[in-house]
Amino acid sequence: MKTLTLVIGAVYGVLSVILGAFGAHAFKKILSPEKLESFETGVRYQMYAAFFLLFVGYILKFETKSENWISWLMILGALLFSFSIYLLAFQDYWGTNLKFLGPITPIGGMLMIVSWVMLIFYFVKAKL
Repeated sequence: MKTLTLVIGAVYGVLSVILGAFGAHAFKKILSPEKLESFETGVRYQMYAAFFLLFVGYILKFETKSENWISWLMILGALLFSFSIYLLAFQDYWGTNLKFLGPITPIGGMLMIVSWVMLIFYFVKAKL
């Protein structure tokens, strides 16, 4: 689980940089300012998740279920949160109705929050 967490953290990081660059340049031409702002929010939170995963991948031993859940919740949360935002940002450009993804974004955000809270409890329990 440690290696998976570190690899996904690195993948999320590189994708954030790539998508951020596209957002700053190419997507400015095709997305409205409001949609571009949403897209950039997805990129920003994906990068936060990347840093989080690299951090926990380095410090956790992944010997307990709760340590594994800290990682899984952030991986899934960032995927649901950021990628639903990316798709929603492009729905007008693609001419599709992706509004059904709207409820997915806050679910992803909630998973990310739970992951952070679990990390807090981990630190409190470890008495670092």
